[in-house]
This record gives sequence, structure tokens and C-alpha cells, in this order.
Amino acid sequence: MNLNRRTVIGSATALAATSSVGLSLAAGGGRPNVVVVGGGAGGSTAARYLAKDSEGAINVTLIEPTRTYYSCFFSNLYVGGFRNISSIGHSYGTLASEYGINVVHDWAVDVDSSAKMVSLAGGGALPYDKLILSPGIDFVEGAVEGWDVSAQNAMPHAYKAGSQTELLRAQILAMREGGTFAMVAPPNPYRCPPGPYERVSMIAHILKDTNPTAKIIVADPKPKFSKMALFEEGWDAHYTGMIDWIGEEFGGGAVSVDPSAMTVTIDGEVTKVDACNVIPAMKAGRIAHLAGVTEGNWAPVNAADMSTKANADIYVLGDASAQGDMPKSAFSANSQAKVCANAIRGTLTGSTVFPARFSNTCWSLIAPEDGVKVGATYEATSEKISRIDGFISQIGETEDTRRATYEESVGWYASISKDIFG
Repeated sequence: MNLNRRTVIGSATALAATSSVGLSLAAGGGRPNVVVVGGGAGGSTAARYLAKDSEGAINVTLIEPTRTYYSCFFSNLYVGGFRNISSIGHSYGTLASEYGINVVHDWAVDVDSSAKMVSLAGGGALPYDKLILSPGIDFVEGAVEGWDVSAQNAMPHAYKAGSQTELLRAQILAMREGGTFAMVAPPNPYRCPPGPYERVSMIAHILKDTNPTAKIIVADPKPKFSKMALFEEGWDAHYTGMIDWIGEEFGGGAVSVDPSAMTVTIDGEVTKVDACNVIPAMKAGRIAHLAGVTEGNWAPVNAADMSTKANADIYVLGDASAQGDMPKSAFSANSQAKVCANAIRGTLTGSTVFPARFSNTCWSLIAPEDGVKVGATYEATSEKISRIDGFISQIGETEDTRRATYEESVGWYASISKDIFG
């Protein structure tokens, strides 16, 4: 199927590169076509590195429905009042104007892997030689009894940042004096392992200042969680008596909710709550399933290049992939994207392909200037991305160390944002 510029712009959806870069969506002028679906940490990084490093030898198209990307990473700091919402919002203008990437603001709704075409909600289709999927997460239907996405305004998930994050913060600030906030935490694996517990910390920080007699309940189906000792140390130090974490042993996995009544039932005990954050079990974004590259909830990939085990011409990055030992984090997605871009560029242009190496660090803020982190380096094996070594903040660190860790995280956010979006 051949599309020209008039055909696409005349479709029902907005299609935009936010510059005067010409949009040739059907053919790359003799160049190979790489289509990237998803404009987050994985997809935008892959698109930028492919366009930058191929020096025009590859035609790169990025499909992303939103015109502003709000990062889930650092969104908890917005919830906690440490950042404003605009500070976690990013546009695609630089990717289009400086790197010549065709930025298509539309939904990818299907993949024909035989014809190598991606269908768009607006009625168009894009051909590809290589396809990169970085769609993030969707939620497993029925994962929390009584909750589905139709209830997300009453009990927001806020695990896709933007309006959900703003809604969650507004509901916390509107709680009655001495009220109860509840979180339903997700089972493994899920996006950003420390994320729910950093969020609890940020909510406790707000309530300590605005509603100090309020209580926080966390219903968790897991027996433990990332940085657990560090968070518990911080909660005891900063938010004494405010947070009640209910793990698997005490019924944290036996949970149902009633959004209309604003109740949470934990192991048979019904609690009326003033605000509730439901974070359900997760799976790969829908387009990965439609592309036929998933097994169960996630897409298995080859560690050396992030190509899927179902189709060598389709790659899956970040949260949606089943890759081995790396956590589902923005740092991981960014690291995987660079490996993937290098491998694809080598395949399509004959350029040098370097051995796959990966790294990750996850920072969390517990209280003002009390930051902690965990991280590791990884290598590609024939079976998976395998952890080589790692590090984690220690119990009892000095205030200076924790302040430096927080400041390091702020610097990282600025640098990775530039690395992703240019």
C-alpha cells in the first residue's frame, strides 16, 4: 500500500512532525524503513540513535499518539510536590526538526508481519524493514476484583503518567482530615519495582504537612519489594505510625475494591477509604500482542539485539519485553534501545555492531533530600540479559550521602531526558 503526504494528512487523525521536515511515509527514497511504535524512553531513544548514527541512511518513523509525553519516572515527585507537571512533559519537536524523524501522532492498531505493514487508527499503513515496539504496559483484565479501567477516575492507577497523575494528587489533597489513603500494589513483574513504594513515601510527605492524622494502607500481594529495608527505615524515620504495609502473609493479596462505595476489602475486612490508588497486574502494551510476539503477558526477546523470539524483524524494548534480569525501568529501556539501534543499523547498513552491554539504576526519594538507589550492569547471554554485578544504598547512610543520591537522580533525569528526546 502506497501513501503520499496528502493521503496521510487528509486522514482523520493528526499526523505531525513538529517541523518542516517532509513526511515520506511509504518509501524511504531507496533507504530501508524502520518504524518505531511508542515514544517513551525505549522508542524515542531507539529512533533518535538510529537517525543520528545512520546519518540519513535509514528512514525512521516514530508512531506515538500523544504530542506531549509525560514520564512515569519522576511522576511520583510531582505527586509529592517536588516538581510541577510541566517538568515531566516532553515534546517530539527536536526529534523531528534536528534528527529528521517522521513523527506520526496516531495509534498503531495492527501489524501485518507477512506484508511488513503497521496499520494506523486513522486508516493509513506504514511499511517497515525493521519494526521496533516499545508500547509500555497495559493492565491485566480482572487483576483486582471490582476494578477495571472504567473505574480509573474514582480509583486512579496513575501508572501511565499525565492526567492520571494529576488526578491522584488532587484526590490526596482533597482527603478529609484524618482520612485513609489505600494503595493496591501490583504483583511481579511490573513497571518500576520501587515505584509504588516511592509513591507511598511521596503521599506520606504530602499528608505529613497537610493532613498529619491521615493513614496510609498498602495492600501488597508480594512478601517483599525492591529496596524494602531502605523504605521501611525511611518510613520509620520520617512518617512514624502513618503507613501500614500489609504483605502476602497477612492477606495483602486477597483484595477487592468497590469504587462506587470507596471501600477496599483486605482478607475479608472492609475499610472505607478517602482515596485509593489501584495498581493492577501488568502486561505488554496491546500492539505487542497484536503483532503476535508475546507469550502470556510479555514479549520474549533475544538479549543480543532485543529482537523477538517470534519474529527476527520485530524488536521489543523496555517494559513490554521479557528479557531476563533487568527491571522494567526507564533506564533499562534507554539502555536496551541503544543496543537495539546499533544492531539494526549494522544489519541494514553494514556498520559495526558492538557487543551488547546494559546498565540500570533506579533512584527513589523517601523524603526531602533522602534519596536511595539500586542498580546493576548486565550482559547478553544466549538465554537472557544476565546480571553481572550491582549496588544498593545502605541502611544508616549519612544525610550528606542521601542528599547527594537525590541530587544525582535530578541530574540523571535531565540527562536521560535529553538522551531520549534530544
